Amino acid sequence: MPPTDRYRAYMGLAPRRIPHWEHWSCPDAETYLTGIDYYEHPRQCRLKMQEMYPQITLSIPKEDTPIPRPRLDAEGQGSVADSEGRLRVRWGAGETNHWEWGKQFKSPEEVFAFSPLAHAADFARIPVVEMRDYSDEEALYCQYRKNWPAEWGDRAPVGAHNAVSFYNTMFMWPLLTFGWDLFLECCMDDRFERIMDEFAEINRRVFRVFARLPVNFVICHDDIVTSRGPVCSPRWMRRYIFPRYEEFWGIVKGAGKEVLFMVDGCIDAYADDVFACGARGIITEPYTDFRAIARKHKDCFLAGEGDNRVLYRNDPAEIEAMVRRMVETAQMTGGYMMCIGNHIPWNVPPPAIKRYLDLSAELAHR
Repeated sequence: MPPTDRYRAYMGLAPRRIPHWEHWSCPDAETYLTGIDYYEHPRQCRLKMQEMYPQITLSIPKEDTPIPRPRLDAEGQGSVADSEGRLRVRWGAGETNHWEWGKQFKSPEEVFAFSPLAHAADFARIPVVEMRDYSDEEALYCQYRKNWPAEWGDRAPVGAHNAVSFYNTMFMWPLLTFGWDLFLECCMDDRFERIMDEFAEINRRVFRVFARLPVNFVICHDDIVTSRGPVCSPRWMRRYIFPRYEEFWGIVKGAGKEVLFMVDGCIDAYADDVFACGARGIITEPYTDFRAIARKHKDCFLAGEGDNRVLYRNDPAEIEAMVRRMVETAQMTGGYMMCIGNHIPWNVPPPAIKRYLDLSAELAHR
């Protein structure tokens, strides 16, 4: 098959039409753009969206069963309380949840007594985003392998952008297992090394499985920074995180797959480390200096430079200026993709989204 534009962008091959990678949670914009009520006819609405804006590749529901409308909107109630009295606000077509990662751990002593390997099977029940039984590598392979045609064997078609993704590349494991407070309280203690070694062994199994899958790309997520920069020091990262990236990514690269790294925040401080570990590119947020990365890493994959704060203001001139800046950055690397890196949530004005998409269709080419 001829390489897709997305494949060419991932590989830094400069497709003439610059493709999109959008984080999309704005159903009201879909109604506005298509003239079809998203909640009444979700499948019809998405089919029309696919026809009008194929570049944003939204999933298509199998059925046209109506979706309940959100209880919360800008004109109505701003938040609702759940059964425990905790407030929720709107997110997409639904509502937010709560940060409860690590709630089962109460003290550093409980953290240091925990063995990730001894509980490898229990991660099917412990909330860590990637909730699976990691005790049996072959069973883990079967869980993943069923998502692709059997006739593909262990190779995806050449030129296809088939990918597998993993949220807990390394940093997210202790963060999600223990929660922010206990993670930060314990991570400098030498006793934490044994815990990180055990999380690393779990991930060796994961990446050996990925090496056998019929995919051309592995999307690895770890929020190692915030919008202001690093969470942990370079010394800590180079002890616990980056050597594992190099090892894990070497496993899948040895099987002919490329690694794309996904991270929230400003990755400026660690971008060079990520590339040195073997990543083909980075998808991140507009707090990052994309042009500095593009200048330093020839034809790397980059996405996420677009800023939803610009869309919120809904100033036509400002939106056009943003799109033009993004297209200028795209001339610096063959791996650029259009992307609002800090998300397109439910309360972005639909006319602003339309302007962004239409201007991208007009201008986003080489």
